[in-house]
Amino acid sequence: MTVSIWQQAHRRRETAYDVIVVGGGIVGCSTAYWLGRQQPSLRVGLLEAGALGTGASGRNAGFVLQGTHADYRSDMARYGERTARRLWNFTRENRDLLAAELRGTAFDWRSDGSLTAAGSADEAVRLRSSLSHLRTAGASAIYLDPEEANDRVGASGFEGGLFVTTGGVVDPLRLVRHVAAQSDADIHTQHPVRHMHWRNASVLLDTPTRRFRADRVVLALGPSLPDLVPPTSAVVRPVRAQMLATAPADTRHVPVPVYSHRGGFYVRQLQDGRVLAGGGRHQHRDAEETSTDSTTPAVQATIERYLHTHFPWTQSLSVEQRWSGTMGFSPDGRPVVGRVPEHAEGVFATGFTGHGMGYGFRMGRLLATLVGEERPQALELFTVSRFEDGEASTDAEASRTEQG
Repeated sequence: MTVSIWQQAHRRRETAYDVIVVGGGIVGCSTAYWLGRQQPSLRVGLLEAGALGTGASGRNAGFVLQGTHADYRSDMARYGERTARRLWNFTRENRDLLAAELRGTAFDWRSDGSLTAAGSADEAVRLRSSLSHLRTAGASAIYLDPEEANDRVGASGFEGGLFVTTGGVVDPLRLVRHVAAQSDADIHTQHPVRHMHWRNASVLLDTPTRRFRADRVVLALGPSLPDLVPPTSAVVRPVRAQMLATAPADTRHVPVPVYSHRGGFYVRQLQDGRVLAGGGRHQHRDAEETSTDSTTPAVQATIERYLHTHFPWTQSLSVEQRWSGTMGFSPDGRPVVGRVPEHAEGVFATGFTGHGMGYGFRMGRLLATLVGEERPQALELFTVSRFEDGEASTDAEASRTEQG
């Protein structure tokens, strides 16, 4: 992109803030929101390369689930029971904060529960065996046998499922915009940050038409983070997700979000009857390890086959829209938070592994606290130092499990 003489003159005039947040998704907008709540005197600016919610935050299914992308037994085996429980509680706090802090009607908030459905007998065993551990963690959950699970969501072929009463759904794009509007930050869209320059105790951020300066910066970015902080390439990689939306059905058969096949597929039905379905990535892994924003016939056919198999009444519904989005995946399936190497005034958060709506609002509060030079207790769940210390699992195959 070229720069005109008028733009160049404007660019020379720095716009200064106490804190600049880079990234206009759910994590960035939530960080700006909580900075205003925790430290109202701060001057906060938010820079977004496109429009708010342009990336993964505006392209997902809008599930607000508790826990990670995996089932609870898998989390216990991978992270240990204490960490699995703390991750569940963190995401439960995220859900509760959304309900308590914000006006839910602004983003179609519904919390009628969620169903994690078993796509196989083995998965059913895992889900059933998770129940007692989930209840110990404070989760309100019940196990449904195959008939009950299928009847609950107008489906067939599921082998059972866990119904969690606190599961919720939102319109994710409206949520992002609402959180931004409720913050006290100056929002600058269409301002991609091309360069960061660290000068003494401040940072300069250059966009194609303007320069910004701040004492501190929060980088709430997905797989694009390494473009600004190259060392983070080891903790986040791009992965594509694909979805589709059908024409409206006459009846709402699916009253709650459905997450099945170890997170490999996910379905919800909107109030107007349209059905959203996504996933299928686990059957096309190599092709979906990309940041290219496009759908593919193979993955779309996989999603349709799943939808028509488990929700046969959708076979008569035409597909009205198909889309994709790029997410940032971490090596061990947990978000990654840290300080920019050699620059303590910079903080980053990335690698939400397709589960950003489940973490994002609460993560914004954690980042706002971290900017204030305090060390939040929950930080140890996400700190980048876990990779340096060898704590994190390096099971790359497990980290590629699908998300909703």
